[in-house]
Amino acid sequence: MSDATRNPADRRIFIDKQSPEAYRALKQASAAAGATAAEAGLDRILVELVNMRVSQINGCAYCLDLHTRTALREGETTQRLGVLAAWRDTEVFTPRERAALALAEATTDIADARAQDSAYELARATLTDDETSAVIWVAITINGFNRVSTMSKHPVRPRP
Repeated sequence: MSDATRNPADRRIFIDKQSPEAYRALKQASAAAGATAAEAGLDRILVELVNMRVSQINGCAYCLDLHTRTALREGETTQRLGVLAAWRDTEVFTPRERAALALAEATTDIADARAQDSAYELARATLTDDETSAVIWVAITINGFNRVSTMSKHPVRPRP
């Protein structure tokens, strides 16, 4: 099917390519959030868990594909990745990871004020101020990338 005969809704603009300066700014914000996370002592696996959980909530296949590969490369297990969507119902995540995941969810679903307060309270009891801030910044930036990819319909193609 040619581009001209496809449904107009299927012909998405890759906004990262269309507006490269804005996308560069998002990448810079993400790099700063990553540096903030590293400075706060958050390990790369925890950051990738946050990236993946937010991407699950937002239904961003492209970011899930990317961050799954990164998490596995960093040493994350397939078991933990497989149960991440139901992390509350498992015993495989540490209290620190659980606090970060709850905070990431609250940052993503900002309409639920009660859940946000509960997640923030858990984070404050478990994470340092620097860690709390870093998790929120990581969640904010992956939310931005999720929106870029879902609105652009970035493809996820099979890999050999």
